[in-house]
Amino acid sequence: MSTRSKVSDSQLLLRTLAEFRYELRQFLHFSERAAAAAGLQPQQHQLLLQVAGAPEREVVTIAYAAERLSLRHHSVVELVNRSEREGLLTRTVDMRDRRRAILKLTRMGELVLGRLAGDHARELKEMAPRLAKALKRIGMSAQDPAGSKTR
Repeated sequence: MSTRSKVSDSQLLLRTLAEFRYELRQFLHFSERAAAAAGLQPQQHQLLLQVAGAPEREVVTIAYAAERLSLRHHSVVELVNRSEREGLLTRTVDMRDRRRAILKLTRMGELVLGRLAGDHARELKEMAPRLAKALKRIGMSAQDPAGSKTR
């Protein structure tokens, strides 16, 4: 492979990654605006989503939410406090391990999240072809320095 084609492959990959990142950011921006319009902070919306979307047998605790949101424990405690005050979720002591608090959505939290989920699904449906195209191009152009496909 010539130096020119290596530079071209590299440029193509960078452009593709930039386009994919742009599409992701557009979705995140949409999500932040939708959350604000629903009266939530974006991180509150993400907290509610993680509580509601946890696997069936998962006990949703503050530690679980912190992991899923990539936030520190104390930051999630503040989000939970705010969300609890606003009537969006409840926190109860885990009877098996009294050090843990179990999080559950309230009916109001379910309603707010349901409206947001519908809006997000419609937005993703519209964006899906562009995201899929960018992912496909990344898969086709992502090569290691030796020129063989990665992953």
